[in-house]
Amino acid sequence: MTRIFRLLSMLLLAACTVQAAKQPNILVILTDDMGYSDLGCMGSEIQTPNLDGLAAGGTRFTQFYNTARCCPTRASLLTGLHPHAAGMGHMGEKTAYEGYTGSIHTQCVTIAEAIKPAGYRTYAVGKWHVTHPYGPNGPTTHYPLQRGFDKYYGTITGAGSYYDPTTLCRGNTFITVENDPEYKPASFYYTDALTDNAIRFLQQHRTESTDKPFFMYLAYTAAHWPLHAKPADIAKYKGKYDAGYDAVRTEREARMRKLGLLSPQWKRTATVGNWGKVEDKAWEARCMETYAAMVDSMDQGVGRIVAELKATGQLDNTLILYLQDNGACAETIGRKASPAPKNSAPRDKDWLQPKIWPPIQTRDGRAVRSGPEVLAGADDTYLSYGEAWANVSNTPYREYKHWVHEGGIATPLIAHWPEGMKSATKGRLVAEPGQLPDIMATCLDIAGAMYPQTYKGNTIHPMAGKSLKPLLIADNAKLEERLLFWEHEGNRAVREGKWKLVAKGPAAAWELYDMEEDRTELNDRAAMDPKRVKRMAEAWEKWALENKVLPWPWKPAYAGNP
Repeated sequence: MTRIFRLLSMLLLAACTVQAAKQPNILVILTDDMGYSDLGCMGSEIQTPNLDGLAAGGTRFTQFYNTARCCPTRASLLTGLHPHAAGMGHMGEKTAYEGYTGSIHTQCVTIAEAIKPAGYRTYAVGKWHVTHPYGPNGPTTHYPLQRGFDKYYGTITGAGSYYDPTTLCRGNTFITVENDPEYKPASFYYTDALTDNAIRFLQQHRTESTDKPFFMYLAYTAAHWPLHAKPADIAKYKGKYDAGYDAVRTEREARMRKLGLLSPQWKRTATVGNWGKVEDKAWEARCMETYAAMVDSMDQGVGRIVAELKATGQLDNTLILYLQDNGACAETIGRKASPAPKNSAPRDKDWLQPKIWPPIQTRDGRAVRSGPEVLAGADDTYLSYGEAWANVSNTPYREYKHWVHEGGIATPLIAHWPEGMKSATKGRLVAEPGQLPDIMATCLDIAGAMYPQTYKGNTIHPMAGKSLKPLLIADNAKLEERLLFWEHEGNRAVREGKWKLVAKGPAAAWELYDMEEDRTELNDRAAMDPKRVKRMAEAWEKWALENKVLPWPWKPAYAGNP
């Protein structure tokens, strides 16, 4: 009897081992401040062969949505909730409102916290930006290692120099490019550093956790301002943007139509900016050349990670998801004339750059320059590319980061998983609408992990997303129709099937658009269908109250505030 029991135990252990081996690895890649059309596979002239290759071998979701801003998007992606329900309805400022605490809270779990019980090792690399306050002496309660990740390398806050990042951390320890004992490249560039450390974690995983699958969250800061890029990458785009805004938008639109990304009836929105009236065209073109170089460099990094997975035989059973945190950024950081800067004394290897914007100096004492006389790219410059180029990045849609019209919230979602998507047509387009909480649901579904009702003694909010796995593994699959909701800074929207109700600003009236006929939001139907407007607005108000969107801190107060 003992011998039979031992045999059965061995068989059960072997079965569990086989099952564990089948669990896919998961890599979620998030990029920053990029527009819907900024990848080659989405119509761009920017060279992104590695992401294009993942799209060609996988699936592109053409109607997937983020939340229009970096902090809320990261909170929603990581927790499977709408951002306000996770406490991150805005940025890193703590307010008296429950949905706007400046940090993710303990009534939610991260993907890492939820997936670890299923046997996963978890790694975070890059921009965190879901906690406040932050600093070398501040609390680490909601840092990556305290929220389920086994290892972390990246920046806790939202932006900063690519040559000397602000709030750079390894684990919980603040470091600098000069004093990091574990990573000493010949020259430091943050995008490369994130790629290198992601690969390093993958290599460590193979030796330390050979029997476990991994979940990795890789959040590049590219292509968020400042416009910092390596000279060789910038040189690839020399002259590429000399024809100006409208010419580049026209070419992108044509490629998008050829790729099947735009319905024939969708009209392109008006071009922002008159190239003929730009006084310094070389400076303006250089801004976009540098932006393109930043995207290009990020794609090179993706290619190196894919090569690492392929070389170790892990690529086929790794689900890779790529998406963007908001639409293109129209902010004008560093574009206006500024006082002549003054150099300062050099700083030592342990000095932490105290400010994201405006930064004080480079580590060797050079003052950081901005303004229309400064060419973008170098470590002592700090600029953004402005509204007109952001309008190009968002071709053909309206608005930008901050707003919840399509230009603010539409993101490509690329999914690549050869082993799991064998039955699906490679390179296909999926038009099923989806939203950030679906990422948590999808990851847990394919991992065989359970979303908890309680965690560390706290009651956890119910997950808001739906798994996209059916859409990944088979052609023509459908999800149950549902409502999608947004709010950011009083900008608000709800989508029901083909209808989208949207408003720009706390006091703005609702606009209604037919997304099948008019995804570029040029023909407001609100006056023609007031009953639909009323019903959808009431649905939004109900969602807003349930998810701590209301009351909100914006002025004027929303009429539905209790």
